[in-house]
Amino acid sequence: MSIVNNDGYILAFQFTNWYPSFTRVSPESAAIRPLGKDFKHLLEPDSIFVPEGSEDVLVEKFWSRVVENTLSDDSDDEREDIATAGERFSLPVLNERIRFVIREYKAVFPKLNFSSLKDASWVLPASSPLKCTTPGVIYLLLKSSDFITHDFSIESVFDGCRTDNLPVYELELILRKWYPVDRSCEVGCFILTTATGIMQRDTNFYDFMIDLEIQKTIRTTFCNLWERVVRPNWNFPQKDCGHVIDFNPYAPHTDLLLFTYEELREVLSKATRDASVRRKFLPELRVIDSLLHPAATRSMPAYQHNRVPIEALTLSEGRNIVEFGEITWREEVTRVLREDDT
Repeated sequence: MSIVNNDGYILAFQFTNWYPSFTRVSPESAAIRPLGKDFKHLLEPDSIFVPEGSEDVLVEKFWSRVVENTLSDDSDDEREDIATAGERFSLPVLNERIRFVIREYKAVFPKLNFSSLKDASWVLPASSPLKCTTPGVIYLLLKSSDFITHDFSIESVFDGCRTDNLPVYELELILRKWYPVDRSCEVGCFILTTATGIMQRDTNFYDFMIDLEIQKTIRTTFCNLWERVVRPNWNFPQKDCGHVIDFNPYAPHTDLLLFTYEELREVLSKATRDASVRRKFLPELRVIDSLLHPAATRSMPAYQHNRVPIEALTLSEGRNIVEFGEITWREEVTRVLREDDT
């Protein structure tokens, strides 16, 4: 199976296109649209304020530190512009729509049309990742996420699609009812005409995942979910099965984690080789089977590269923080000063 790149296929994975068919086995959700130009302006890299009337204690503390650091490096005129920008920026209608959903769900975790904000989870307490109870916290997560930039423009969403006439596309804010998810039990599943592969989503090592009986349970549960739920489009009474959190296209920007596209195609080829194999086939399951696994996180924070400027990552070249501070940064500062003198 080749990677599919056409606009109709990509749009099928937009949240509001698949969710109505999967509401019985997916968390309750609400979509807010249209969002307008002000919302896009909020997400622009140069915007450092959340809208007026959306703040809470956590957000106020976070942004006060950002503003203090920014003002210390700016001229008097720039300070005045920055200090007044937040006072003029407000989204009262959107704030109220968000609060309405939060009152119904108690707490939500946000995403956009395609992308989640999981790379920004470090902003909030680890005990309740992505749990939002005010508009301000949602804006804070949106401003802290790099993943959502994929959804900003029609060009990035349909990048690589073979078409001259791109479809209508508008940004959507999705608010999903928050509930604690056991990351150790979260798996990603691949469908290449049939159930093909399963992988552990959290790349930490869990000893129970190497138990063969548990692995068999995971594989058969996923097959049941595919055969009884996904394929017939949920037209059956809900039974014991997994919950659907999201769908992603079979496309280059989808992170396969423990598989490669070539490996998935090889698994599919074996599964469809003859009828006897197809009847007995269970999708291949890949897990972090030891602390020495090449993909194991080894207790490092997830998406740690999203917490520092990209320039710092580029300059570091694999050095630790001490070497970076004592050698690399000093060399870079010296180089810039020399360039200024010439």
